[in-house]
Amino acid sequence: MSGLKIEKTLGLAQLQDRGRFGVRHLGVTQGGALDWVAAGWANRLLGNDADCALLEIPFGGVSLLCQQRSTLALTGADLQATLDGQPVTNWQSFRVAAGQTLAFGPARSGARGYLAAPGGFEAPRMLSSRSEVRREQLGGLHGDGSPLRQGDLLRMSDATPAPVAVPPHHIPDYLAPVCLNVILGAQIALFSGQSLFDLFNQPWQVDQRADRMGLRLLGKTLRYQGPPIISEGIPLGAIQVPADGQPIILLNDRQTIGGYPRLGALTPASIARLGQCAPGEQLRLKPTTRDRARAQRAAIVQAIAHAPLASLS
Repeated sequence: MSGLKIEKTLGLAQLQDRGRFGVRHLGVTQGGALDWVAAGWANRLLGNDADCALLEIPFGGVSLLCQQRSTLALTGADLQATLDGQPVTNWQSFRVAAGQTLAFGPARSGARGYLAAPGGFEAPRMLSSRSEVRREQLGGLHGDGSPLRQGDLLRMSDATPAPVAVPPHHIPDYLAPVCLNVILGAQIALFSGQSLFDLFNQPWQVDQRADRMGLRLLGKTLRYQGPPIISEGIPLGAIQVPADGQPIILLNDRQTIGGYPRLGALTPASIARLGQCAPGEQLRLKPTTRDRARAQRAAIVQAIAHAPLASLS
């Protein structure tokens, strides 16, 4: 049996697809690729279904031994990828041969890279998804949420479609200033006026306390002035404010309900961009409308599905 053998890992890389839906009433969260835009382009480069499982690689530190020929695709963060020591260009597909080593170093821009294989990496479906959620012991290569380990084998097809690239104007600039759009809602009217001013008129710093469940922001203290909140369902990108007044943006592996007051939620495009923010990075928040958020998401989905790819042959 052949594929990609994991020779080195920091214990952070994992298999993800679009996520696990229709099970939140059971207390099961969705999982899925944090940067759905980069993941979508990686699968598109190989002609894969949008829900094919791929490898999410946070912050590099991964080395893979190719045990067969194939064509792979790489998008997302610049992880200084090399194939047998030679640089691999990001945001395009490329051929590999048996015996070659694909390695990823520290991120130069962005935080998470996405590696796709023809037809997706093989893994068991758990509740209709292969996405790994470690807290819930679901999904991933072994189906139990356990992390990828040295010696694991990622099985894949040996198909070798011609290499292609994402058009340059569709490639995000992860070094540009980060401004995330927020759809207002929930308990926003119960925060002080000064807090609402501070929310949108100061830079926020990504805290070290950040993972796939949520990402804490550091800045001026936000003050909630309303009554206690009864726990309620939490959408992806929800911005909660606990007692310390520092907002937490909830991500793909979040709990399904929570009782902290909420300011609203990030738009889908901003959630993807946040997935490429590293601890210590600064960002700003900006209010927007549901209609604009829907239109932006629709435009991205349309581009991933139908934009002409650049031939590299």
